[in-house]
Amino acid sequence: KPEASAVMAKADLKPKSIRHAKNWSDEVENLYRFQQAGYRDEFEYKQVKQVDTVECWPETGFVKKLQRRDNTYYYYNKQRECEDKEVHKVKVYVY
Repeated sequence: KPEASAVMAKADLKPKSIRHAKNWSDEVENLYRFQQAGYRDEFEYKQVKQVDTVECWPETGFVKKLQRRDNTYYYYNKQRECEDKEVHKVKVYVY
């Protein structure tokens, strides 16, 4: 799986469609964190920042730290940060 994501990160990937999240999940939590930092998702982050991995919390698998486009950093907690009232704002991209 890491090899596939590395290949995808190098290709200029454009989403085929988009939908808004309806329920919270681990995936939605991480998308929320990427979108807060100014990226669509993990693929775009890896493309822009030219990195192979994203730092995650080992306990939860949630994103731990992201570098924004202006090179400042966002640091996230181990626990859920995307509240129920924010879930509908999260965009889920389909490739």
